Amino acid sequence: MIERRTINSGSVFEELAGYSRAVIQGDWVFVSGTAGYDFQTREISPDPAEQARQSLRTIAATLEQAGASLSDIVQVRVFLSDRAHVEPVSRVLGATFSDPRPTNTTIICGFAMEEMKVELEVTALKRGASGQNPSPSARR
Repeated sequence: MIERRTINSGSVFEELAGYSRAVIQGDWVFVSGTAGYDFQTREISPDPAEQARQSLRTIAATLEQAGASLSDIVQVRVFLSDRAHVEPVSRVLGATFSDPRPTNTTIICGFAMEEMKVELEVTALKRGASGQNPSPSARR
């Protein structure tokens, strides 16, 4: 039987809604929707591009704990509060991912917290590439 384990980041939302930041099942890593909050400072930038970068930093750290990296991502789901955020967030994603690029679905929606403009959810398939550094744009 393949072991299932979880990763938690300490987000108040994880406790409130009863979910994990990520679930690892075999070589698959499923990362929950990740907003642009800095979980250390509990702050969020008003800039959607910076929210996307912070989401990617959180995702990269989560994937590292799972033995994976941003290059292992096969699917990205992008949730945005406004169509005006599509281009700036897409530029961040375009600078982060290289070939083979993951699939991407972008949805315009509302969020529980008004300050949230971006949430990213990813699925990764570990390719034995652990230890790779996240792209420079995700580290900003």
